[in-house]
Parts: sequence; C-alpha cells; structure tokens
Amino acid sequence: MTSPQSANPITTEIIRNAFNAIAEDMNASLIRSAYTPIIYEGKDCAVGLLDENGDVLGQSLGLPLFLGNLSLCVQIIADTNGWDYFEEGDVVLLNDSYIAGTHLNDITIIMPIFWQGERVGFATSRAHWLDVGAKDPGSPTDASEIYQEGMRWAPTKVYRNGVAQEDILNFMKNNSRFGDALLGDLHAQIAAGHTGTARYGALLDRFGHDVVTAARDDIFRQSEEMERISIQQIPDGDYEAEGSLDNDGLSDDPVAVQLKITVQGDKMTMDLAGSSDQTVGGVNCGFTQTISAARVAFKLLINPERSVDGGTFKTLDVKAPVGSIFYAQEPAACSWYFSSLGLLIDLVVKALAPVMPERAAAAHYGDSMVVIFSGQDSRNDDEFYVSIEANTGGWGAWNGSDGQDCLINNVNGSFRDYPIEVYEHRYPIRIMRYGIRDDSGGKGQFNGGNGSIREYHLTEEANLSLWFERSKTPAWGLNGGLPGQAPQIEIEQPGQPSESMFKVNAKSLAENTIVRVATGGGGGFGKPVGAN
Repeated sequence: MTSPQSANPITTEIIRNAFNAIAEDMNASLIRSAYTPIIYEGKDCAVGLLDENGDVLGQSLGLPLFLGNLSLCVQIIADTNGWDYFEEGDVVLLNDSYIAGTHLNDITIIMPIFWQGERVGFATSRAHWLDVGAKDPGSPTDASEIYQEGMRWAPTKVYRNGVAQEDILNFMKNNSRFGDALLGDLHAQIAAGHTGTARYGALLDRFGHDVVTAARDDIFRQSEEMERISIQQIPDGDYEAEGSLDNDGLSDDPVAVQLKITVQGDKMTMDLAGSSDQTVGGVNCGFTQTISAARVAFKLLINPERSVDGGTFKTLDVKAPVGSIFYAQEPAACSWYFSSLGLLIDLVVKALAPVMPERAAAAHYGDSMVVIFSGQDSRNDDEFYVSIEANTGGWGAWNGSDGQDCLINNVNGSFRDYPIEVYEHRYPIRIMRYGIRDDSGGKGQFNGGNGSIREYHLTEEANLSLWFERSKTPAWGLNGGLPGQAPQIEIEQPGQPSESMFKVNAKSLAENTIVRVATGGGGGFGKPVGAN
C-alpha cells in the first residue's frame, strides 16, 4: 500500500482525534471488563493504538510511566523475532522486567491488527494483575531476586491464530492466588484489543489506508518539528541534578540517582551515569522503563499540551549504565521499580529549572506510598484477599500558584485510590479517617500542596506490607522555597507500643489494629514572606 505525500489538514485533524478516541474506547472496555479493583477502581492500566511499525497513533489517559513503553515493547519483539512473528489472531503476553522494564505484575498484551489481509497496526494494553505467584501475596517488599517476584514471561502467544493456548492459560491460572481473576483480567485486556481492532478497521474503511497513512505521517512530522523548535529555545549546555532514595528496602543505604542533561541545538540527552549500581532490593528496572520515565519528564516540559504520537521523543536520547538501577540485569529484583523513576522525573525538572523557570515546579511528594493488606475475610467464608492501594500526596508549587493538594504521584497519572465504600465492602477493614494533612506542604511565596491522611482499622487480623519513600529527602523547594514534610506511619496494635516504619513485608497485625498513613507535602516556590 502506498500513500500520498500529504493529507487534507481538516482530514488530518479528524483522523488525529479518531486515533485518540479509539484509544479511549479501548481503555473504557478494559476498565469495564476487569475483574479486580486495582484495574476497575484504581485504573492501574494504559492502552495504546500503534501503527504497523509499532509507533504510537493514540494513547488513552492512563499511567504516564507507560508513555511510549508499549511501542518499545512491540519494536523489541520485532527486532528479536521479525515482524512476521505477529500473525492474525495472535495475543502476545509479556511481563519480563528486563524487556518491558516494569515489575512482573504489569502485564503487556499485544494484538496485531489486520485489515484486508495485511498487518496495519497493533492494539496494546498494560494492566497491573493483583497476583502473579510471587513468594508473598501481591508484591513482596523484601524480594532480593526476580525469581521471588512471580511468574516471568518472555513474549508468549496465549492465543495463536485466534486459538486459545489452554495449557499456557491453565499454567498461569494455577500459579496465581487469584487464578480466576487473573484470567478475567487477561480477557479484559483482550476485549480492549478487539475494541481497538474494530474501531481502527472502521476508520480504515471510512477513509482508506492511503489517507490514514498520509494523515499519520503529517501528525508525526508536526510533533517532531514542534519539539525541535522547543528544544532550540533552551540554551545549549549541561544541566545536572542528583538525589537519592531512602534505601532499597533491604538495607539502610541510600540509593543514588545522578542525572546530566545535555542540550545541543534541537537535541536533548539525559545521561544517568553515576547512578547506583543495581541493588539487592527491588528498586531496579529494565532500561525500557527508564526511557519511558525520561519521556514523562521530557513531556512535562516540552509541549505538554500535545498528545503523544510516533513523532514525539525523536529529539530525546536516554543513556544509563548497564547493570545500574536504571538498566538492571538478571537476577535483579524489580517490584518497586517506580521509586527511582519518580525521583528521576523530579530531578529532570530540577536540572532544567534555571533555564525553564516558566515550566518548572518544586518537587512533589514523590512515590506511590503503597499499603498492602492480606488475610482471610470471615464475612465471606474466610476467602483470601489482597488489597493494594497507592496514596495521594502534595505536589510542588511553581511561579504563579501553590501546589496541588492530595494528587496521585507523577508516575501514576489517572490512577485512583479506592472509594471508601468500595474498600470497606470488599475487605474486612474500616477506613475511619481520610483527609488533607494540613500544613504539610513546604512554605514559600507559593506553598507546596498538602499530603493526605488515611486511617485503617482492622476488624480482623491481617498481614501488612508497606512501601513508603522520601522520608529522608522530602520534596525540595525551588528559588528559596522550603521542603515539604516527610511521610509518617503509625501502627497501633492493642496492648503494644506504637510503631513507625516506612517499609515492611507481610507484618502480622492483630484484630483492632490501627494503621495511620500520612503522605508528604510538595515543596514551596520562592522565599516565604518575611524570610531573609
């Protein structure tokens, strides 16, 4: 199939919006079909409509950390197996942390789209599955190697030419604590793929392949040109920032993140040389996900109003040392990969703040602040349950406004915490308090946003896992603004002294225990009134 050199501008805009509308339809199909609340309530998922080369045509609202990552996965598989690997009716599953970049709970589904007998694109999705057979329910916080984190799948056809591979599906079901829900979420992702296939086919039927391809080429060209122009407005030079995580979950040693950004003409390079070697604890990630996080930071500053497509990020190069936390090698644990990436995103903004003051904000509270409960629910015949919840916090102020209170962190985008009614219905836990943590944002000419407080009361004994970060290096301010407060955790078991901790794995708690979590605030911008 050949295409003309250009398309009518009006038609191009219609097709641009159609690409994104298809992705939104896919996302709605996934969320409405999902079996577990981390997807249908939390919305821990993302979808992408890709062209025949694996480049992005449209993406829905979802987790920014998956920005462009789905396309990279398709292209990596094609580089390894050839494009003919993708056959009509295939459903390819992938979660290998060293390929997809994320932890094993994030399942990527890739479905090639065929139209009139030719492969014309891909319907892709990624969603967090509640349990993939790790040593502990959900995700262990103390894993020291990837083999403890669950089933690990290189690209695997769970449907081949439209036929379910029942032996593979049964193996997956039998190795999860929630096998039926696992298959349900898998088929929700497949349903999203079928939605994308049908919608894209209808678009091609309406306009024809030549017109759609010509519009795509124009869209990609426009995006690339806009980014090049934006980068050219940044003075050439090297811009640096550094920070550290509290620890890797298994030691008290800080985990260093070192960043150098080089701007030269219309190109930008982000180099992570000097960052920590891969750790024993699970703060490592595959390089694909590092690229994706760098793209999130890039997009925060460079043309954030324009949607992502195959023309974006052509001017960005990302580098990381092999064997570092950002380019992990087997057998590095990766369950909590996003902690270092959230810090990386804040550091990109910090590094470029002096030359992009109109875009830069102070640091935000920084991490997903995850609370995991597991146990048996006597209300439901002692059925085993796992609840996994991220918590909101304060975002940084900027030159013109205070930071926002109680938003989800920068890697999670449209992720939601659970409504209290849903949470208490599903789990034997009551949420007795949920609100704003007053005065937790850093002071400044503009104040940082406030964190949140959420208080859980256990009506039965349960196990608790926590993953909280930025306790030692809370959200910093900019231009003289003060840092936000660090997170706080209080655990009050009946008859025992109160405890405080930020990371713990499967801690046994008695009935009537209170777990109170308070997230950090964002950094302030500018000197506070009256400061010297």
